[in-house]
Amino acid sequence: MPPADDIETRLATVERDVVELREQLAVTRSDAAASRMLAAGADHDVSEVRAELRAHTQSLNALRETQLEQSRKIDEQGREMREGFAKLATGMAQITALLTNHSGSAEPT
Repeated sequence: MPPADDIETRLATVERDVVELREQLAVTRSDAAASRMLAAGADHDVSEVRAELRAHTQSLNALRETQLEQSRKIDEQGREMREGFAKLATGMAQITALLTNHSGSAEPT
């Protein structure tokens, strides 16, 4: 049988260890709670960033559609201008031909 002072020493050591473990448990619980709060905050921040990213993506897509529409209109106006200038050139050529023919027939022979 171990001596009584050895049991008392061992019991005091165990009690000291239990106190330390309880202190460590309290710190660990506090750290875990803080970690959960940080994780919740990070999750909230990520959600906000994702929402903003979606909004920016939608804005960029709308801008792209507007640019495509404007490009189609500019192309259409360019075609109309070229057609108009072609008609104008044809008309001017006809007028020139008529004037040339008219001035040529009006000369005395």
